Amino acid sequence: MDDLDHKLLSLLRADARTPVSTLAPALGVSRATVRARIDRLVDTGVIQGFTIVVKAGSQPNPIRAITMVEVEGQAADRVMQRLRGFPEVRALHSTNGRWDILAEIETATLEEFDQTLRRIRQVQGISQTETSLMLSSIRTRTEAA
Repeated sequence: MDDLDHKLLSLLRADARTPVSTLAPALGVSRATVRARIDRLVDTGVIQGFTIVVKAGSQPNPIRAITMVEVEGQAADRVMQRLRGFPEVRALHSTNGRWDILAEIETATLEEFDQTLRRIRQVQGISQTETSLMLSSIRTRTEAA
């Protein structure tokens, strides 16, 4: 996968319904190139399906976690770009201290969660991870409707 593939995945992750005719100019390539890239990513299993994003709290008991990531050398930008392509990664945060990146992960099942962690640990440039499941949440402020 190259930078174009990562950018394409990022755009599709934001809205999987984005038409090829919109993706092409955003990526600076032809529609045929976008279509070929999507087909290749599906055929090779990088894209395993297209999904929707639902309102927080509307799914019963999703598996949610924070994964702390240690990055080798100067690979943080490259690792962040790769992690952006994971549909299960809801947010990424750079940080200081022991860990370089915090990834918020959400899956529907423990099996999906396990598979996601395995894929994350295989990303080149990641040297170590530590994951904590979120068991419950307490709202500390009222969100605007």
